[in-house]
Amino acid sequence: QVQLVESGGGLVQPGGSLRLSCAASGSIFSIGAMGWFRQAPGKERELVAHITSGGTTNYADSVQGRFTISRENAKNTGYLQMNSLKPEDTAVYYCNADILTSDWYAGYREVWGQGTLVTVSS
Repeated sequence: QVQLVESGGGLVQPGGSLRLSCAASGSIFSIGAMGWFRQAPGKERELVAHITSGGTTNYADSVQGRFTISRENAKNTGYLQMNSLKPEDTAVYYCNADILTSDWYAGYREVWGQGTLVTVSS
C-alpha cells in the first residue's frame, strides 16, 4: 500500500512563507510526475505546480514567481516552497503523484494526499 503524507500547513501572515512537504511511503519502485493542487472555499480544485520526473516544472499564473516546486527522489519526497503569501492563497493544498510500486508491471498509480490547510491572514 502506498501513501502520501503531507505536512507544513498552518496559519501565516500575508507576506510570510511556508514549505509544504509530501512524503511517499510504501513499496515504491519509482515516482513519476508530482503536483500540488489547491481548493479554496467555494472554488474548484486547481493545479498550483507540477514537476516531471526529469525536473521540468510548471506553475499556475497566480503563483508564478512566488512558489517553487521541488523533489528529492532519494527521500521519495516532494516540496512546495511558498513565499510572499497572499490571503487569496488560502486553501486546502493537496499533493499528487504518479507512483510505480514494486509490482511495476501493473503500471503507474495516481495517489493523492489527504490535504493540508494553509491560511493566510492577519
